[in-house]
Amino acid sequence: MRSRALPLVAVLALAFAVPAAVAEPVPGGGGARFDVAASPGDVSTVPDWRMRSGAHATQGGAVISTTAYSDAGWLTVPARSTVLAGLVAGGGYPDLDQGENLKQVDRAGFTVPWWYRKVFTAAPRAGSHTFLRLDGGVISRGEVWLNGTLVAGSDRVVGAYPAHEFDVTPLLRDGDNALAIRASSADPREDLSIHFIDWAQLPPDFNQGLHRHVRFAATGPVSLRSPRATADLPLPSLASAVVTVEVDARNNTGAPVTADVSGTIGLAPFSRRISLAAGESRTVTFTQDVDRPRVWWPFQMGGQPLYTASLAVEVDGVTSDTASTAFGVREVTSELVQGGRRFSVNGEPFLVRGGGWASDLFLRTDVRRIEDQLKLVRSMGVNTIRLEGKPENDEFYDLADRYGIMLLTGWECCSKWESYSSFDAEDDRVAGESAESEARRIRNHPSLLGFLIGSDAAPPAALEKIYLDALERADWNLPVISSAKAIGSPELGAPGMKMDGPYWWEPPDYWYTKKLGGAFGFASEIGPGPTVPEMDELRKFLRPADIAKLTDYNATQYHLSPSTTFDTFSSWGTALDGRYGRPSSPEQFVRKAQLANYETNRAQFEAFGRNSSDASKPATGVVYWMLNDAWPKMYWHLYDYYLATAGSYFGAKTALRPLHVQYSYDDRSLAVVNTGLSDVPGLKVQATVFTLDGVVKADETRSVTARANGSVRAGTLPQPGGLSTTYFVRLLLKDANGSVVDRNVYWLSTKADKLNYNASTWYHTPQTGYADLTGLDRLRTGRVAVTTSSAEGTTDVTLRNTGTSVAFFVRATIRKGVGGPEVLPTDWSDNYVTLWPGESLTLKAAYRAADLGGATPSVEVFGHNVSRVVR
Repeated sequence: MRSRALPLVAVLALAFAVPAAVAEPVPGGGGARFDVAASPGDVSTVPDWRMRSGAHATQGGAVISTTAYSDAGWLTVPARSTVLAGLVAGGGYPDLDQGENLKQVDRAGFTVPWWYRKVFTAAPRAGSHTFLRLDGGVISRGEVWLNGTLVAGSDRVVGAYPAHEFDVTPLLRDGDNALAIRASSADPREDLSIHFIDWAQLPPDFNQGLHRHVRFAATGPVSLRSPRATADLPLPSLASAVVTVEVDARNNTGAPVTADVSGTIGLAPFSRRISLAAGESRTVTFTQDVDRPRVWWPFQMGGQPLYTASLAVEVDGVTSDTASTAFGVREVTSELVQGGRRFSVNGEPFLVRGGGWASDLFLRTDVRRIEDQLKLVRSMGVNTIRLEGKPENDEFYDLADRYGIMLLTGWECCSKWESYSSFDAEDDRVAGESAESEARRIRNHPSLLGFLIGSDAAPPAALEKIYLDALERADWNLPVISSAKAIGSPELGAPGMKMDGPYWWEPPDYWYTKKLGGAFGFASEIGPGPTVPEMDELRKFLRPADIAKLTDYNATQYHLSPSTTFDTFSSWGTALDGRYGRPSSPEQFVRKAQLANYETNRAQFEAFGRNSSDASKPATGVVYWMLNDAWPKMYWHLYDYYLATAGSYFGAKTALRPLHVQYSYDDRSLAVVNTGLSDVPGLKVQATVFTLDGVVKADETRSVTARANGSVRAGTLPQPGGLSTTYFVRLLLKDANGSVVDRNVYWLSTKADKLNYNASTWYHTPQTGYADLTGLDRLRTGRVAVTTSSAEGTTDVTLRNTGTSVAFFVRATIRKGVGGPEVLPTDWSDNYVTLWPGESLTLKAAYRAADLGGATPSVEVFGHNVSRVVR
């Protein structure tokens, strides 16, 4: 597939004497006190690290991992911290989001190893065992040292994802101890690590270092590892389930042992006595029948109840270890339907309408920020997230379970992961370990849909077998897919997915045709390219000169992509000019960008929703490319880096409402799409066609029953004469009581967009003609009366059109006091709304009251033809 500049003198001053002027840490505190617990079942997580470049810490692990070693001058960094993330956290590189400051970070400073060190206390108990656990790998490879002794070398700790556990009982001392980890330099072309490809400017350290937790686990003679819980439903019935709970019991001693393993899932307890030979590991399995189980569903289909499987093992009546895992009662299957992969959850077809996830550029884990994003995702109606080569930390999956958002995980393209011909024996081993570790880590989460072992390619037979064997060892029971592209593998066969683009601008009409990336089959990553944030957000990361050149479509934009294919606005800007008229200023450019983003994003999701019920070549899934930003940028997102929601977000949110009326750009049909599991009878669709001046040219109502978990047509849009070249359509969906349950406004043209499919590339189908929407610039001034009501963390904004003209594309924002910055994130019920004279709408906003910083919330309202109103 595909801001202030930091003064150079500051960079040099921070560099000290490190080669290539990489910012070096200044002396800091020794970090948080860390005591390793010794009671069986206790797990102690390293809270932070001291970090230093190997260009200065040259003594080697045998010295650095001793308590006598002085780490004065080392930097204290967070627990999960790549090298550059640590330097940023320590103030070494401020403002890397702004302008071109990221260019100031010299890659050469990360071609040397970096050390992580932590001093801690321990009080080992006789008969206890302590294990050092790496929840993931070290990028690109690591040495692990404890108290002057090498625990594991760089031949063993390799790659971003393999988890490791080492018995360090003999090395622990009563009192102070020292742990040190050496992280080698990284290169995603050579290492099975992490690569941001063309998603954003690349991190200069290539994410070298630690991105997952490091922990100490204490147990007695028998350990419990890898708890597993699955549920078998007798579909289509949901009246009962058989729950299977498994756990690996390991004898840590050199003698046979008898142990009692017990557990519960919140119902009747279960237990079993087992005998283990010296050093033996064995999987212990329990099954339990559950009547009337609380079934877990994706959020649009039902609730998200979770169970917890809690396990313990005793030896001679004394607790030796404990383990637990949350799980949900649900089943996922998939099949190929006319070549497209269709997923089902609990026996119900599940139309994937998702987005591609981007981890933080420096792999920082901010749990509140992740939760804020998943709240926006759920509110938008996006039901699935695809993680291409960026499997997130555990908290992400926990939150997805809680919010009912499905996840597709797998490996990435365009890096070592798909350089199959370069794989050697070590690569094969690390690839298998990566798959097994990731599968074990996430397999209990009900939010998982499947695992893609390839992205833009499919692994050859030998590597496919390595992956499948690894997933079998991990007891992975969800769909495994060869590739996100239409490339099969010998064992798995056809993936049922397509990757035919686009990745750049296409007009709304494109999505309805059953060609290339149009709405048929399963499109694993497609989108219309640039998604420009509002000016408030642009000013946070663009310099004035950068803003001034937004209307130069041939100018390189650093905050687009590092790829020369996507680093200028190019044909996207040409289409903006052709359809809406050339912007006269950056401000007008941003305003028109919201219109373009809104209409094409809405059309993409609406087309896949409408075509999901087609008898021929149905749409089975679409993943918008992409969902979010790793770093501030102006393309490939539905909400921006600052979690602001602009036209791209609300176009998608409109299309993804659970009971939705929509217009079809290809055949002018109207459709009602229902994501619920029951028919909805007694509905009426009212379609009104307006000229730009507000004259009603047609107004028709027709009855319809919304089809459960599908779409149904509701006739065609009236085609009256005498329309202006640019005109409006308002669709209202009313229930049996006459209440409006959905509202959708289109701005259309009597002149059609035209596409040249014969000139299509892997990322774009060019236009040869443009819809004429320039009439929007000639709208008469609209007037809106604004009333607000605020409570703790919520504000209602009621808009009423008090003028004689349409009030078009009206947006509301919450501010930290009058004239203050926007409160982010804010979850709006709707935005960018259009009202005709006499109409009123109430928009509801939810936010953290603490984000006001003590100020009184202020509301600003502004529209395409409506002057700013402040309340």
